[in-house]
Amino acid sequence: MTSVRCSHQDSVTTITIDRPAKLNALDYATIDELMAVLARVEADEEVRAVILTGAGRRAFSAGADIGDLAESIAGGVDRALRDVVRRGQGLTRRIETFPKPVVVAVNGLAYGGGCEITEAAPLAVAADHATFAKPEITLGFPPPFGGSQRLPRLVGRKRALEMILTGDPVDARRAMDLGLVNRVVPAEDLLDAAHDLAARVVRHPATAVTACLAAVTRGINVPIDEGLAVEASWFAVTVPTEGVAAGLRRFLTRDR
Repeated sequence: MTSVRCSHQDSVTTITIDRPAKLNALDYATIDELMAVLARVEADEEVRAVILTGAGRRAFSAGADIGDLAESIAGGVDRALRDVVRRGQGLTRRIETFPKPVVVAVNGLAYGGGCEITEAAPLAVAADHATFAKPEITLGFPPPFGGSQRLPRLVGRKRALEMILTGDPVDARRAMDLGLVNRVVPAEDLLDAAHDLAARVVRHPATAVTACLAAVTRGINVPIDEGLAVEASWFAVTVPTEGVAAGLRRFLTRDR
């Protein structure tokens, strides 16, 4: 039975993690299905942006499915690294480097892997009742889906370590103050706000959007000189495109 649903509106695909009875926990089948859906969406030229959310009102995702996790850990280090780390980091890396903008719509709690997906996505909107937490330490291990690396880069070392070392949740407003999400809105407005944000991006040329995403994602984790070279390389990709030509024509003729 599928645990991921897709719907389409205009040029935006909404992907919904659909395990509400399990707080949309990320079992291995769900992670693998998300990866397959993202591959299809990337190949669909009619899709310009993705909204990723969870079913119901209680949770975006409670993180890794503990049943799967416990079974893999019982199988030893090599199996745990293969099943948990490789799969989880693969998903968050895919979201982080996706060539189309991904807007996470956090419709409830985002714990563990759910928080790590939010960290990896370029844009995020949260419902006002959403909460975020890094509870992995209560199970005796650090975040395994990339959260020990992305969160400090996103919110700063000390603020990240407070979340990681305590496991305590933060509310949506605090998450916005930290820079974990872009906006907080009433729950009933969440998907409309996510669609609005996506629409404000996809009104621009697709190549330019991809170039901006790639330049920032790649450049933020390297020394500034290397980052500037990354920026230059993506600028070069856009120079011969019709998007640039049309943009310049509009600018140069707007006052005539």
